[in-house]
Amino acid sequence: MSNFPSLPENAHLSDVFKRFPKGVGPLLALHDALLRSPSQFSIAERELIAAFVSGTNACAFCYGAHTLMARAFGIDADVFETMLEDPAAAPIDAKMVPVLLLARALTTEPGKSPARESRAVLEAGWSEESLFEAISIIGLYNYMNRLVDGAGLVPGPEYLEPGEAQLEARRGSTYSEWGAGLGLNSDETG
Repeated sequence: MSNFPSLPENAHLSDVFKRFPKGVGPLLALHDALLRSPSQFSIAERELIAAFVSGTNACAFCYGAHTLMARAFGIDADVFETMLEDPAAAPIDAKMVPVLLLARALTTEPGKSPARESRAVLEAGWSEESLFEAISIIGLYNYMNRLVDGAGLVPGPEYLEPGEAQLEARRGSTYSEWGAGLGLNSDETG
């Protein structure tokens, strides 16, 4: 149930953004820049980072949304629970393990410098640009988890058992396009 009396009982993030549009346009543009622009990380890997941070934070709404997005871009459904328990045991590319360990460090100990974890990301073969992107995605999803949990949002059934049509729809749009489909014009929400 939403923490905002003006929102529907089973409010979605779209309801929050429509009710409180200030800054939504730049926020969605940041999502696109980090999760959809050209990168050494695939879209699936970036969505996996978002899902991992959200799962680490126990943010059910964002964890559901980003496991769905990661699945839409090719991550197998069997990855997620194992990944949260032990990234090294998850059936993922070994290069992603240090990225997820960095995500865990920045999420669970935000005041501590993750120098060792950052070095491990670079030693795994990721570029400095990729390290910065990973840190940015981790920061973005710690923010989004606080926003969603603060608003009192819970995941709907669309995240629990998505059909192929829903997965295909996720592959077909950017975050800004999703916002535009809601009537959120970036000129008005900046």
